[in-house]
Amino acid sequence: MDAWDELYRADVLALCYRMLGSFEEAEDLTQETFLRAWRAHDRYDPARASVRTWLHRIATNACLTFLEGRSRRALPSGLGAAGDDPYAPLTPRPDIPWLQPFPDDPAATVEQRAGLRLAFVAALQLLPARQRAALVLREVLQLPAAEVASVLDTSVASVNSSLQRARATLHSSGLALDDLREPESPDDRAVIERYVKAFEAADVPALTRLLAEDVVLEMPPVALWLSGRDHYRTFLSRVFALRGTGWRMRPVAANGTTALAAYVPQAHSLQVFTVSDGLIRRCATFADPSLFPRFGLPDSQKNN
Repeated sequence: MDAWDELYRADVLALCYRMLGSFEEAEDLTQETFLRAWRAHDRYDPARASVRTWLHRIATNACLTFLEGRSRRALPSGLGAAGDDPYAPLTPRPDIPWLQPFPDDPAATVEQRAGLRLAFVAALQLLPARQRAALVLREVLQLPAAEVASVLDTSVASVNSSLQRARATLHSSGLALDDLREPESPDDRAVIERYVKAFEAADVPALTRLLAEDVVLEMPPVALWLSGRDHYRTFLSRVFALRGTGWRMRPVAANGTTALAAYVPQAHSLQVFTVSDGLIRRCATFADPSLFPRFGLPDSQKNN
């Protein structure tokens, strides 16, 4: 069992996170998965399924049970129309079950890290739980349809029907599955490096040049979100006016991309980006310092 834990824990954790949208809950369900596997290990039949598929079945069913009757996790952009006032009050909404960022495991394989992009995980939460499971198992983990049917205890025809509906939902959200499976490129990282330099210099014009015209900025646990380069630029000016210019940014791996931990000098926020064609398309700024320990980050730049 220890060997299974070492080989498959990262895989199971990523599966649970895609299903649940919460790193904390994913950790709990991963622990539950291996506990169930340990209790049932004498009934495991290698002739019927690989260890990996068997663990996927346990984890998926644990997640499906856990999700019954629960509200989906979301980002602000999934809850309503964009705001039009960059000076609006930034009031936290702890009553909303927010989507959480996922700390990358440096030891995880490319396959284990696939499908962790924040926009993809947010879109997954739009799907009914069983459609979500079918899509993750088939499109992300690349299991054959027959294995997916076995995991979900259903027919291949039912799996294919669920996949068709799930793909249609994601397509309507503007997501391309192939793009979301691609690893971060050096060009993407270069954009974030320029963002760091401009942010630490409080250089709003330089920051603005890195933004797409239709860029989205959202700030959970604040429900407000903004769309458009002009709103983003105005909001950045507000940030520097309110909090000063002594920001320091530290790169950190999250959701398959380079994210940034922001300090002033205390821990302030974790910023996760979507970058394409040399421009930032989306920034999810998690203004929650309690996230920092999960990423192995200090609570102050002075402690770094």
